[in-house]
Amino acid sequence: MERYKMPKLAIVATIEVTPGRRSELLPLLAAHRARCLEEEPGTVQFDVLLPHEGDTKVVIYEVYRDEAALDAHMKGSSLARLRKEAAGMMAGVSGTRCMVAD
Repeated sequence: MERYKMPKLAIVATIEVTPGRRSELLPLLAAHRARCLEEEPGTVQFDVLLPHEGDTKVVIYEVYRDEAALDAHMKGSSLARLRKEAAGMMAGVSGTRCMVAD
């Protein structure tokens, strides 16, 4: 019998950056990315993308092994730290949860 394998989950998030603050936010996101990949075994991929249009958005592409890994990330210390350090730099965050098609 074939064992059922849960699909990986991806999040595509858009951060609305407070005007003039993107250069301050980027090092914080880079540090958050490094912590997630190092400290969260279920974080498979974490990319910070800079749209060509303007400097008030940052797009994040994250892939997680499964639902439990995503839950651990959302409740983890790195995300809490980012939210605290980036206070006033992020005007809003929206995201789309996706299933990774293999």
